[in-house]
Amino acid sequence: MRLLTAVDQLFLLLESRKQPMHVGGLFLFELPENAGSNFVCQLVKQMQESDVPPTFPFNQVLEHLIFWKKDKHFDVEHHLHHIALPKPARVRELLMYVSREHGRLLDRAMPLWECHVIEGIQPESEGSPERFALYFKIHHSLVDGIAAMRLVKKSLSQSPTEPVTLPIWSLMARHRNQIDAILPKERSALRTLKEQVSTIKPVFTELLDNLKNYADDSYVSTFAAPMSVLNKRISASRRIAAQSYDIQRFNDIAERLNISKNDVVLAVCSGAIRRYLLSIDALPSKPLIAFVPMSLRTDNSVAGNQLSFVLTNLGTHLDNPLSRIELIHRSMNNGKRRFRRMNQAQVINYSVVSYAWEGINLATGLFPKKQAFNLIISNVPGSEKPLYWNGARLQSLYPASIVFNGQAMNITLASYLDKIEFGITACSKALPHVQDMLILIEEELQLLESVSKELEFKGITVEDKSGHKSKVKIKKLAPYRNQLFLLYFKTSERERLYGVAPRWYNHLHQRF
Repeated sequence: MRLLTAVDQLFLLLESRKQPMHVGGLFLFELPENAGSNFVCQLVKQMQESDVPPTFPFNQVLEHLIFWKKDKHFDVEHHLHHIALPKPARVRELLMYVSREHGRLLDRAMPLWECHVIEGIQPESEGSPERFALYFKIHHSLVDGIAAMRLVKKSLSQSPTEPVTLPIWSLMARHRNQIDAILPKERSALRTLKEQVSTIKPVFTELLDNLKNYADDSYVSTFAAPMSVLNKRISASRRIAAQSYDIQRFNDIAERLNISKNDVVLAVCSGAIRRYLLSIDALPSKPLIAFVPMSLRTDNSVAGNQLSFVLTNLGTHLDNPLSRIELIHRSMNNGKRRFRRMNQAQVINYSVVSYAWEGINLATGLFPKKQAFNLIISNVPGSEKPLYWNGARLQSLYPASIVFNGQAMNITLASYLDKIEFGITACSKALPHVQDMLILIEEELQLLESVSKELEFKGITVEDKSGHKSKVKIKKLAPYRNQLFLLYFKTSERERLYGVAPRWYNHLHQRF
């Protein structure tokens, strides 16, 4: 038996009928060429009839909410579901089905995962191959996002001709030579105790550093998040919205502004959320705070949760997109520098102390109008190579995450090939029309592309060379173009959003 970690137990304690604590993934496949009409049925039959038992972590079941033990009574009919949507089903109907399933609890008496194979999805375009989907959900106490993505890579093949004859929950039977790397490492109690004691001084030092820099807007405390519609109590209803975007667009913006791709992702999310809240007249005057997970994994394991979080100022109170990016850049860099000064155990204990009151608040609901953050934005690295399931090419993968009371929206991204796959999970009753976020993300991405292209000659870059303070650096610009930038960013957001500004902006740009 394996002892649950404190983080694993937290996900179990937070779970209720209205807030299931499982994560999921929606995988969209294209049928291989010359595939028969029963291709999907054969895949399902192959898994149903396999006599290979589940392997770690799919064979783990709870024991008294304290231990994980090996399940000896695997019931494939409980875990595997074969669904056919009415043809021709659009991605919209697929997402509606997944949204309903994502709001349902997993049975704690069984291993905490389910696999749904869904067929009947119409081709992406006329003449394209037909499609089917796999929706897989697994409890967050078993895996975090990085571990889940590793499971996906190990379950599928990188070759279109390699047959995958084993069920995806028997992946370790396919990777016997990697068992030691996949399993969690065992450590003695004495070693664990020494490691914990050694964290006291560095953790205390970092907490003091936070107090010294309290006035800096890029240092975010657990009391800085404003109340917003994102922080309502939730129901059991879920709405999952998903969309793919070209990853090169994010890379180009990052290169032009001299920042990281992750900074651009956060800036795009920030701008889209700002637009969404403006559209429902619910934008707080103070900036929203994002809880950004950071993986602490230093091995190839797929067990439990090895992560911490950085509180990031999203700058949603700022109209200027460059000002938002600059603030996000500084805020993320402060968190990264702090974590680089600590080892894994120190980071975990620092997080436990820093976010302790928020954990208690989430578990008890004592302060429903006060949250340490407004939403979670997570970026999970995926596969850079195409993946296949018995020749069926994985076209897209969309993550589906958790929401809970006081956190009605979650944005999780996964990279795959040349795309960034956005998966937005929300309570549909607390946040209506959350699918509009996909359009707003595209609009914000276009705005940042337009702005960064104008600055490609390095007139303005976001830099952070001093270690603590970053600044907007302005090099020599032509006088008229300098005035043009100032005039553009003084224009009201409504004018820019609805196309008033671009008409005179483009006209002046042609002149100068």
